[in-house]
Amino acid sequence: MSLQVIGAGLGRTGTLSLKAALEQLGFGPCYHMTRIFEHVEHGPMWQQFAAGERGDWDSLLGDYNAAVDWPASYFWRELAAFYPQAKVILTVRDAARWFNSIDNTLFRFMRSPVTPDDEAARRQIVMARDIVQKRTFDDRIDDRDHVIDTFERHTRAVQAALPAERLLTYDVAQGWEPLCAFLGVPVPDQPFPRINAQQELLDSHAGRYNLS
Repeated sequence: MSLQVIGAGLGRTGTLSLKAALEQLGFGPCYHMTRIFEHVEHGPMWQQFAAGERGDWDSLLGDYNAAVDWPASYFWRELAAFYPQAKVILTVRDAARWFNSIDNTLFRFMRSPVTPDDEAARRQIVMARDIVQKRTFDDRIDDRDHVIDTFERHTRAVQAALPAERLLTYDVAQGWEPLCAFLGVPVPDQPFPRINAQQELLDSHAGRYNLS
């Protein structure tokens, strides 16, 4: 198996809805940050890759047809080069609304202690603090202007690096049509999956973290 779709969009841009949509379209299984709860060994592996200890990407993603969200989106350049036939989807949304969402979810988790006996949550948050907080946002997640600027620069960088025929800049609010046209598949009869609203994410992870 080899990646067919690479998600370059940062977390909280509809990545879980995109994951569900891709799997519904036949591009599953799709890797997402939530997989680290199932594969606790993956957290340290992602950190090793981030530290420059490059290996075979198939060691992490060989069982998947797609990968979206962090940590994969941090490595969009490397993954696009390693899987040259894969198409790239850059999920986007209004920057101010995106900041409010990520500040009240992922950043909130990263600021909070993890339940001591939850090894999967511990490894996920350690990885997130390394790749998201430190490497993506320079340990400045409390600086709103810096975080939004990083988000906007990321969007421009992806758009500048990839040819139009390989890249879809996509807001999940657009639904099936642009996604299916880009991937060359029929539009399903079912509604586009709209999942992982902010409160749903907080509720689903509340037991793993000591949120305040």
